[in-house]
Amino acid sequence: MAKLNIAPTKSNLLAMKDQLSIAQNGYDLLEQKREILVQELMRMVDKVKLLERDIDSVIKVAYPAFKRMLMADGFDRVERIAHAVHYDFEMHEKQVAIGGMSFASLDVRLPQRQLFYSLIGTYANTDDVIAKFFNLLSLLTQMASIRTIVWRLAEEVKKTQRRVNALDKLVIPQTRETKSYIENVLEEKERENVFVLKALKKRNDNRQEVGDE
Repeated sequence: MAKLNIAPTKSNLLAMKDQLSIAQNGYDLLEQKREILVQELMRMVDKVKLLERDIDSVIKVAYPAFKRMLMADGFDRVERIAHAVHYDFEMHEKQVAIGGMSFASLDVRLPQRQLFYSLIGTYANTDDVIAKFFNLLSLLTQMASIRTIVWRLAEEVKKTQRRVNALDKLVIPQTRETKSYIENVLEEKERENVFVLKALKKRNDNRQEVGDE
């Protein structure tokens, strides 16, 4: 790892020590954040799996019920009922707090079930099919909301991991190497100064001895 190109001075040594301390603290904090986000991401993934299971279960009963309604009521009658049914869904962005952070998510609100067709001329299984598909829509909207959070959590995990890697593989090693380099240079200068001082003292002592003679 190449060191930083700075002068080996005491002030720069202090700056490197401060920068190294900040980088190490930042690494620890980001690593904790990454672990929390990963835990939350896995928790949300488990929710997705449960929802997928529920959706599959509803699909297994909803579509066969729909096929039976088509066979019993006929395509034309089912089509007329379908044209009569109309729901408005409210969709907006919401903020969700996870792991101490706020994430934008999709909030989809289903309206209350209504009766859009006359009871006269309809069959009992019509309400049952509508109820099953309404339940399916509810689960799908929950899935949309959770998948949005999962996607944003995954992006935040990637971003945090990149920062952790940058500190661990680049910033901290580079700062540590620069600090060691400055310390070595300053220690060498200190040894040179001590050697020079000893040499000067010895020369002065020799001069004093010659003068005393």
